Amino acid sequence: MILAVDIGNTNIVIGCIEQEKIYFVERVSTDTSRTELEYVVEFKTLLELYRIGPGEITGCIIASVVPPLNNVVKTAMEKLFHLTPLLVGPGIKTGLNILMDNPAQVGADLIVNAVAGLQYYGAPIIMIDMGTATTISVVDEKKNYIGGMILPGVKVSLDSLVNRTSQLPRISLEPPKKVIGKNTIDCMKSGMIMGQAACIDGMIERIREELGYQATVVATGGLAGSIIPYCKEKVIHDNELTLKGLNIIYHKNTEQE
Repeated sequence: MILAVDIGNTNIVIGCIEQEKIYFVERVSTDTSRTELEYVVEFKTLLELYRIGPGEITGCIIASVVPPLNNVVKTAMEKLFHLTPLLVGPGIKTGLNILMDNPAQVGADLIVNAVAGLQYYGAPIIMIDMGTATTISVVDEKKNYIGGMILPGVKVSLDSLVNRTSQLPRISLEPPKKVIGKNTIDCMKSGMIMGQAACIDGMIERIREELGYQATVVATGGLAGSIIPYCKEKVIHDNELTLKGLNIIYHKNTEQE
């Protein structure tokens, strides 16, 4: 059983995987002020919740877009499991052909999602990850990672809107009763949820136009469940996509041992 950890700007996604069975997917807040010991306690508590002992973990892998936390989380895992985790980055085998100006700049999370997308859904594929930022990645019909785009995330947009206006309140990300809101809160809900859904629909349409052919669309990330149901385009919601990718990459790099 391996412990897979995806360190994002807002949340750390943690999951336990054995073969292709995912035992759990949980999110905790990303906090760069936490110590190694605090992350040890976090991991241990989470495993206890699912009745998994530290001794059952035979491997660990980390993907991260928060460099200050890399060594902290890595050391915490070493203390708890007495294992050296794999860190997705230069030197790690992914099997992905990246056609970018600077492949080293592609985020670890985007690479992991692309690896899983190819394995489970095939090419061509458009992958949407809705977290602090909304990222869209494209793999063409020849299985090449050809690029994508980065948009402000849903909560980033909402926080910016509320913080820069005097009379708009903080709202929860719940769908409005109608697209055309009748009060301030419903107008904001419509703008956030329906507006983001329309944005995703529009980007998918433009990507397909540029590719010149159809492509499967898969969405993941903590906020995907709030937005994707309101898209008009067909989008597969896979909350486990990143963990699936980490599992694939882990085995690509350890199977020869």
